[in-house]
Amino acid sequence: MSAGILASYEYLDSTIDAITGLRSAGFQVKAYAPYPDHHIEHALGYDQSPVRVWTLVGGLTGAATGLALTTWTSMDWPLVVGGKPIVSIPPYVIIIFELMILFGALSTIIGLFVLSRLPNLKPAVVYDPEFTAGRYGVYVEAEGARLDEARRILTEQEPIEVREGAADA
Repeated sequence: MSAGILASYEYLDSTIDAITGLRSAGFQVKAYAPYPDHHIEHALGYDQSPVRVWTLVGGLTGAATGLALTTWTSMDWPLVVGGKPIVSIPPYVIIIFELMILFGALSTIIGLFVLSRLPNLKPAVVYDPEFTAGRYGVYVEAEGARLDEARRILTEQEPIEVREGAADA
């Protein structure tokens, strides 16, 4: 069980400076904001979302499945019509495309849930309802002397409120 500090800020710049200071000191930081903001994501060190890889793999799997399905059915029940080849790609394009879209969409949803760790059955350690009304929050866990260092970094940016509490890991 480690102690945690939650600081509430009114301005985005103060929040970003606090996050940057904590991360440069080696702390793991959680941030709360009333809306998604790319400045906070950049300060937290987030890169591009890996969900797009799930979409690509799902789309390619769907296209391969569509091609395999149509080819297999044509080979299993061959119909020679007017001397045309049994396996002909142009009529299969619609089925390939539709399965590519279907598998891509489903894998995007699965990737979103997996990478977001949803459903989150463990409640948030600390939270302030003001974070949905316009305030920004920064939460950091630390122990001993590191707790004092984290408190000093957070208070340098003049937060509205600083709360301390125990966090169950």
